Amino acid sequence: MLVALYYAARTGLAAGVSGQAGWGPVYAAANMALLHAGIGIGLSSLQDPTRTQNAFSRRVWEDPRKGRWMLGLMAAYALGAMALGLVGAYVAGDPVVAQLSLGLLAFGLGMVGLLKTAMEMREHHRLDRNPPRAADATMVPAR
Repeated sequence: MLVALYYAARTGLAAGVSGQAGWGPVYAAANMALLHAGIGIGLSSLQDPTRTQNAFSRRVWEDPRKGRWMLGLMAAYALGAMALGLVGAYVAGDPVVAQLSLGLLAFGLGMVGLLKTAMEMREHHRLDRNPPRAADATMVPAR
């Protein structure tokens, strides 16, 4: 993700000086940012779905309604990115647009991996199906 952030910043810098070099470096950096973001997001799906990263994430996944909205939002982003990437690659007459479309498709595929992990996190953290564990509960040995 740090590499994607680097290329995103490079895209902004290239756009700032695009009068001198043209828009070619802007498109190339944007494509690299999309590709690396897709790979980084896809690799983040390897995380442990039984643990949350922060309190905000825990609040979202514990509430069934908020979790459903978040899954819907993530699915819309993933399917939207893949649809735009496929349509753009299909109708592109310019190779630059075709490359950006494939970068957008890679980003959408990475989002699908994250969506799978989010679905597992929702199942593990829902309070309506999984009762909360007591903080002071102790193990009682079996006799």
